[in-house]
Amino acid sequence: MAAPSKPVYSIAMICMGNICRSPTAEAVLRHKLRLAGLDRWVGVSSAGTHDYHVGSPPDRRSVAHGGKRGYDFSGQKADHVGPVHFRDCDLLLAMDWDNLELLQERCPPEYQHKLKRLMEFAPEAGSDIVPDPYYGGPAAFDHVLDLVEAACDGLVAHLQLQLGERPRNA
Repeated sequence: MAAPSKPVYSIAMICMGNICRSPTAEAVLRHKLRLAGLDRWVGVSSAGTHDYHVGSPPDRRSVAHGGKRGYDFSGQKADHVGPVHFRDCDLLLAMDWDNLELLQERCPPEYQHKLKRLMEFAPEAGSDIVPDPYYGGPAAFDHVLDLVEAACDGLVAHLQLQLGERPRNA
């Protein structure tokens, strides 16, 4: 089976400023999709509910902590959630309740079904949200990675069921 010319499924990770949590979730999910052989079928992006940092790279602490675990943040620049995200993405995954509420307020009714929290994919992790590490120390960034990794494992399993198994070398 040949890979599609563009992904058939699209996911946007959403946090407030798009410099810590959502870029981390994007990098982790890209990595896990590649390992599962789904990277050619699933596109991943990230954006913020606020436009504070549009065009900025991810926070250096997120990059450093993620890099220690093998995650690549190359090419990521902060974006702001807009109508194109609601229209074109199959899932918009909020990092916390505030992000989800802002998405729900802005999202047209016909796309509301696309909105979820990332942590819905890791109920065993013991957290409903991915907390903002911005004002925390190194442990806060490691905690974010632990939660995001657990949720992305659950998300990849969900996608495998949703999309069906794809051949790794197709």
